[in-house]
Amino acid sequence: MEPVEKLLSLCASGLTLAEQFLATCRNAVAGMVGDAGKPDPALLEVHQLAAHGFAWQATYVEALRQALRWAQGLHETGMLTAVEGAILRLGFAEFLAQLGGGIPISQTEMVRPGDLGVPATATLGFLSAPVLTQLAERGALDAAREIIVSGALDGQFGTVGLDETHQAIRDQFLRYAATEIAPHAQQWHQNDELIPMPVVQQLGEMGVFGMTVPEESGGLGLGKVAMCVVSEALSGGYIGVGSLGTRAEIAAELIGSAGTAEQKQRWLAPIAEGSVLPTAVFTEPNTGSDLANLRTRAIRDGDVYRVTGAKTWITHAARSDLMTLLVRTNPDVAGHRGLSMLLAPKSRGTEDNPFPAPGMTGTEIRVLGYRGMKEYELSFENFEVPADCLLGGVEGQGFRQLMETFESARIQTGARALGVAQNAFELGLAYARDRQQFGKAIVRFPRVANKLAWMATETMFARQLTYFAARQKDTGQRCDIEAGMAKLLAARVAFSNADCALQIHGGNGYAVEFPISRVLCDARILSIFEGAAEIQAQVIARGLLGRTN
Repeated sequence: MEPVEKLLSLCASGLTLAEQFLATCRNAVAGMVGDAGKPDPALLEVHQLAAHGFAWQATYVEALRQALRWAQGLHETGMLTAVEGAILRLGFAEFLAQLGGGIPISQTEMVRPGDLGVPATATLGFLSAPVLTQLAERGALDAAREIIVSGALDGQFGTVGLDETHQAIRDQFLRYAATEIAPHAQQWHQNDELIPMPVVQQLGEMGVFGMTVPEESGGLGLGKVAMCVVSEALSGGYIGVGSLGTRAEIAAELIGSAGTAEQKQRWLAPIAEGSVLPTAVFTEPNTGSDLANLRTRAIRDGDVYRVTGAKTWITHAARSDLMTLLVRTNPDVAGHRGLSMLLAPKSRGTEDNPFPAPGMTGTEIRVLGYRGMKEYELSFENFEVPADCLLGGVEGQGFRQLMETFESARIQTGARALGVAQNAFELGLAYARDRQQFGKAIVRFPRVANKLAWMATETMFARQLTYFAARQKDTGQRCDIEAGMAKLLAARVAFSNADCALQIHGGNGYAVEFPISRVLCDARILSIFEGAAEIQAQVIARGLLGRTN
C-alpha cells in the first residue's frame, strides 16, 4: 500500500468529489419535491425512493467525512497503523463505488443516482474520476483486506480514536461485558429470562443509569460520547444488557430538560443510582411512529389524572417503577398539541404478579430476539396518576418534550447496533479461525476473509459516524439529522454483520446453541425501533432538503 500521506490525500480528494456529487444529487431531488423553501410533503411522498436514496447518500458522505477525520487524528498522534489505513482504504473505495453505482437501502431495494433524477453523464463522470480509480486499485484492496483480517486474528480491530477518559471507560465495560455478560447471554436468551437483578444492581453501581445525569443530580455527568461507549460495550455482550440504560436515559433527559424543580429532585438521583427503573410508554397498537395521533386519554379528576387506553411494545414494563407515559389530556385538540407527558409511578411487578398496580394490566409479547427485559401490551382503565406528576406542570407539551429526546435515543440505538455488529464480527472471525475445511482454516478462503474485512471496515465507519453525532449532542448542537444517520447506518451494519457471520458458520449458525443465531435475531430489531429505517431516511431527507445552505 502507498505511504500514509498519499492515502490520506487520496481519501481527501475522494471526499471532495463525493461532496460535489451529493450536491448534484440534492439539486436533482430538490427539483422533484419543490425547491422553494421546505419540500412539499405530498411530493416527498410521491418521490419517496428518491428522497430516501438521497438520505442514504448523505449518510454515506458523512460517514466518509468522519472516517477521514478519524484517520487524520490518529495520524497526527502517531497512532495510525496499517490496520486503520487498510480500513480507511477499503471503506472509501467501497462507499464511493456505491454512491455512484447503487446503495442497498434494504434487502430488496437498491437506489441508484438515476432514481434520484441524476443524469447518466454526471454519474459516469463521478465514477470515472482518477481518484476513484486509484482508490479502487485491485492489488491495493486485496492487500487492505489481508491486513485487516490478519490484524483482527491478532486482536487488532483498529484504534477507535477516543480520548484517554473515554478509552478507559470503554476498556472497563468491555472487560465487564466479557466476564459477566457474554458467558450468560445465550442462556438468558434461550430461556427468555429477565436479566438477573444482581446484574442490574451492578450496572447501577457502575453508573450506567446516571451516565449523562448531571453530578449535582446524582449522576456522572459524562455526556453522550460516554453513553455511546458504554452502550456499545455492553451490547457487545448482550443487547438486552446494553439496552437497560436506554429507558433511564430517556426518562432522565425528559425530566432534566422539562421537569419542575420538584420532579428533578424526586426522580433524577434514584434513576441515576438504579433504585428506580423507568420504562418508556409511548407507542399504541394503531399509531406506530405516528405518535401525534395516539388515543390514550388522561382526564384530570381533582388531584389525579385517570388514564384509559392501550399501549404496545413497552420494554421492561413489568419490572419498572416509573413510566414516562405519553397521553392525550385534551381530546378537543387534534394532533400533537393535545398530548402531555406523565411521570407515572407504578408498583414493581413480580414473576407471579407482573402488574400489581390497580387499573393496569399487561400481556407479554413473545419475540424472536432482544430479550432480557421482555415486551408487553398494556391496558389502562382509570389508572390513577397524581396530578403533580405532569411533566413540567403544563398540559399540551408532551410531544415537544418527547421530540427533544429523540436525538439521544437514536444515537444510543446506533451505539447498541455497533456493539451487536462488533460481536457478530468477532463471532464470525473466531469460527472462521477455528473451523477446518479442506485441510485449512476457512478464514484462509478469500470469500470468507473478504466478508470479515468488510464487516470490520463498515463497523468502524458506522462507529465514527455515531461518535460524531454524540459529540454534536455534547456540544449543544442540533443533531437530529446526524443522529438519524448514525442509527440508519449502524442498524444496517449490525444486521449485515450478523447475517454474514451466520453464513460463515454454515449450518452450525442455524443451531440455537450457537450464539450467532441469537445475535442475528437481536440485530434485526435495530432498524425498526426508535424510528424505523424508513422514518430515519425521511427525517434526514426532509431536514437536508429544507436547509438553505
